[in-house]
Amino acid sequence: MVYQPSRRQVLAAAAGLVALGLAGCGGDDSNESSDLEGKRVGAMEKYGVGDQFKATEALTFSVLYNNHPNYPLKTDWLFWSELGKRTNIKLDPVAVPLSDYEQKRSVLIGAGDAPLIIPKTYHPAENSYVSSGAILPVSDYLDLMPNFKDKVEKWKLQPEIDTLRQADGKFYLLPGVHEKPWADYSLAVRTDILQQLNLQIPKTWDEVYTMLKAMKQAHPALYPFSDRWSKPTPGGPLFSQIGAAWGAPGGWTYQHATWDADAKKYFYTGASDKYKGWVEYLAKLVAEKLMDPESFTQDDDIARQKLANGKSFVISTNAQTLVNDYRKDLAATLPSAKLVKIPVPTGPLGEINPASRLENGIMISTKAKDSKNFVAMMQFIDWLWYSDEGQEFARLGVEGTTMVKGSSGQAELSPNVDMVGLHPQAPKHLQKDFGFGNGVFAYGGKPELVQAFFSDEEKEFQAVMNARKQAAFVTPPPAPFTDEEREQATLWETGLKDYVFQQTLKFILGQRPLSEWDAYVNELKSKNMDAYMELVQKAYDRYQKEHG
Repeated sequence: MVYQPSRRQVLAAAAGLVALGLAGCGGDDSNESSDLEGKRVGAMEKYGVGDQFKATEALTFSVLYNNHPNYPLKTDWLFWSELGKRTNIKLDPVAVPLSDYEQKRSVLIGAGDAPLIIPKTYHPAENSYVSSGAILPVSDYLDLMPNFKDKVEKWKLQPEIDTLRQADGKFYLLPGVHEKPWADYSLAVRTDILQQLNLQIPKTWDEVYTMLKAMKQAHPALYPFSDRWSKPTPGGPLFSQIGAAWGAPGGWTYQHATWDADAKKYFYTGASDKYKGWVEYLAKLVAEKLMDPESFTQDDDIARQKLANGKSFVISTNAQTLVNDYRKDLAATLPSAKLVKIPVPTGPLGEINPASRLENGIMISTKAKDSKNFVAMMQFIDWLWYSDEGQEFARLGVEGTTMVKGSSGQAELSPNVDMVGLHPQAPKHLQKDFGFGNGVFAYGGKPELVQAFFSDEEKEFQAVMNARKQAAFVTPPPAPFTDEEREQATLWETGLKDYVFQQTLKFILGQRPLSEWDAYVNELKSKNMDAYMELVQKAYDRYQKEHG
């Protein structure tokens, strides 16, 4: 769920593996296994799209719970009691602090102690657990999940789902699914400064450069652009956004191999001309003192202070941070300042939306398959995470308490409940006081549900982004590694990615001249870049032959 921006950083830890975890052409996944006898205790005999799931007897399922510091777990949340009323299910959360979630999850799975339901898993993190047999090939059991199947079919999500497949043609992660791509991160710009300089909101990265030049000329002692979110992944969302504009994302969404739809082949991202293009752009910003060189090393609080004190005018943002952090900061220091999240600037690829329609998802422990309640558990997961009713409940809660419905029937946040600053004077908070809008349970859905917390301003931003075509590299063709190939690739990946990230910063900061780009590419080759890409090509060719 978007309201946990720090979790996006977790994605970066695994992002280097993305290209290798990609797998599979479509195919029929409605192959419910025939060995479910004795495993239907508590399950509904007839359960389909639109049905309210309710177990035929009270059941308890363990769930790994990502305990977010912004809304720490409470046992008396309305979410838990209402969930029990509606489904006859009690969830037993194994709470893990957000900061330790990835590591703790790995330890629990490795020791065979993982809960049955393992949410908040970002692809391709599941790849690490496939060969051990610790997690279930969920694609084998989609006949138990009518709502999931319905949304994949209705929203034509099969190409995106196929990117999750392994070399065996199966997938092991149930992703959060969106009807429309959902872009959250962009640049926040001081529009009062633009007005002073008689400038329009920039639409392209070239116009961003022109804007920063004008800001610098008017305020020569300042760096107009001072950024954040570069720890632990250099460049964070900035490298993701600008990289997407050139067709070679970096930062949080860096992949070793990126699909070139025009050339119809994979290329090594960090060695490509596309990647070099945006590195040159940022190097120019730094060289001309338009961007603060500390952007890539400073703590987030320092970046916020510079913005709040009028020492910078541009910073990376998302919807929540804009409202909850930056505008509150500015209100206390520069109350006349106006800060706006602008549509993601475009580059050589034109007007694209770099967002995916898939979100973090759920792994299921293989132990669950041995339970007499297995079918009931799958029905429950299908209802809570994938039915219209379950998604609305998880995100907005209970009508008359945390949400209201207008004459159109559209669910909205109750006026006496706040979320993302939508009702700042409200006495209660949706997450902290009720447990709804919780990133463990609430993600995916129709745009009107996803945008239920959004201000009119944010809805306008989403309308602009949704009018753009989705970037082709977001849904690449399958290239899944076998276990042996993945083991070999993993030995190369860390060294390659660390070197790419290290040299990227050196080029941007002017510590290494861009005239040495060819030498840098040769250095990557000495770190097995070409052998790595041969593995990707081999995996791509094999999967096309077997499943294409």
